[in-house]
Amino acid sequence: MAQDDWSLKRRKAVRRGHFSEYLAAFFLFAKGYRILAIRYRTRLGEIDIIARKGDLAVFVEVKARRVEQEAIDAVGFAAQRRIRAASDLWLARRADAARLSQRYDIVTVLPGRLPRHFPDAF
Repeated sequence: MAQDDWSLKRRKAVRRGHFSEYLAAFFLFAKGYRILAIRYRTRLGEIDIIARKGDLAVFVEVKARRVEQEAIDAVGFAAQRRIRAASDLWLARRADAARLSQRYDIVTVLPGRLPRHFPDAF
């Protein structure tokens, strides 16, 4: 029974996370970003959203929490290192990588509010 409770909570959390990523992608699209990938996976880690605006490649971590500061704090050093390593792999596969600038952003998703974008968060 306890295992069933845990797996139900885990499935709900995964669904909430996926919804938050799509909501954040739509929000960034509305701000003029072109969405290149959602949940981009590499052997070194996953990037929630890869977006582009002109010659700027933006690697976005999406966090859904009840409190905004908790969402920001949830992107710790290990997560930042994983996202940077995955972005290096993504850039290595791009023919135009040399002309792209890169930036690492956070988008927070809180209940009942629009997403909030924190450019150049780390």
